[in-house]
Amino acid sequence: MAKQLHDTPNLDQLESGPWPSFVTGLKRLAKDNDMAVDLMGQLEESYKTRFGYWKGGTVGVVGYGGGVIPRFTELKNADGSPKFPEAAEFHTLRIMPPAGMHYSSKLLRDFCDAWVETGGSGLIALHGQSGDIMLQGIKTADVQRSFDKFNEMGFDLGGAGPALRTSMSCVGAARCEMSCYDEARALRIVINNNIDDMHRPSLPYKFKFKFSGCPNDCVNSIQRSDMATIGTWRDNIRSDEKLSREWYANHSMEDAINMVVSMCPTRAIQLKKTAAVATGEKITKVVLSDDHCLEIDNSNCVRCMHCINVMPGALLPGKDKGVTILVGGKSVLKIGASMGTVVVPFMKMESDEDFERLNELSRTIIDFFAENALEHERTGEMIERIGLVNFLEGIGLDVDPSMINHPRANPYIRTDGWDEEAEKWFERKAAAAA
Repeated sequence: MAKQLHDTPNLDQLESGPWPSFVTGLKRLAKDNDMAVDLMGQLEESYKTRFGYWKGGTVGVVGYGGGVIPRFTELKNADGSPKFPEAAEFHTLRIMPPAGMHYSSKLLRDFCDAWVETGGSGLIALHGQSGDIMLQGIKTADVQRSFDKFNEMGFDLGGAGPALRTSMSCVGAARCEMSCYDEARALRIVINNNIDDMHRPSLPYKFKFKFSGCPNDCVNSIQRSDMATIGTWRDNIRSDEKLSREWYANHSMEDAINMVVSMCPTRAIQLKKTAAVATGEKITKVVLSDDHCLEIDNSNCVRCMHCINVMPGALLPGKDKGVTILVGGKSVLKIGASMGTVVVPFMKMESDEDFERLNELSRTIIDFFAENALEHERTGEMIERIGLVNFLEGIGLDVDPSMINHPRANPYIRTDGWDEEAEKWFERKAAAAA
């Protein structure tokens, strides 16, 4: 029998709204878990005073410098003893999940059992911002044995502190027809080859990888990762006449105009008479009926995925697939939220050599970040400070027109030397193709 619940009027209010409340879950745990009882007491105190009472410290497991987030209470009685003793130590273990977040139901049940049996509070968050499984609430004395249990199950600690953080990949190639490369393989290769930077923090600040299979970017890699690898294609969008006709039969001309044509950000799609359109080198013909079709000008397509998402199956990514790599995405810190900047417009991702090239680039970027970033500075902030050209030179990449921030929005450009620079670029492209 657990200890009696503390009086928690402020937490109780959080159960009164229309949405499920974490308080309900804590109360369920508190029926036979003293740690959850005292955690609710500490949270109630914070809600009363609007002040957090957790402080950090040093807690870890043998051989690792990161992966455990220490939390010690600052709420004390007059004699110096913890006011809520069962939650006086409430550390978090960050566990790396499988690539693509694949679990069996048995594994999830075993995972929950192992957490409680090794002294955990029972709280689990799937998944944190970096993709971790967050095992929240454990005492210092139980940290090692809990980690040992999960390590026996095949799991490892994730990143914490100024280190390479746990990475994420979408389910991608395993289940999604939009996938343009093997995201899980890319994640495992990159992380396995850089694992020391995750377990033994030695970077200026955190560094995150994320892998999305297509421009839908389901793991928000462009916004939340220092190096985003996003699947794309460089040939024409594919169309399936049978499915496009079925789509149109269940919709209308108004839907085709309002949901597809008008929503294209670059006006690359037009509605035309079927007989007037022929599939060309850069044209995709999407037959809606005997009278009407959509004409997609692929040279103006920016791979936003909107039309493909609106007409699933009727439109699909092209066959010449690969990835675009962007660097510098992050949330608010010194210079505000920023999205990643393109550093590799297109890279094939099929052979062992392709994946090794991705791994080598990731290692080069981490090394450059480690040597040139200031303390508590993210990659994007470092690039903002030193300039993109210096960053590209430092990692050995050539400047490419695709790296322009807003290529369609600024007509004021210098044209002196344009022909010479364009010729250099075409020579590099020809050499790469050869």
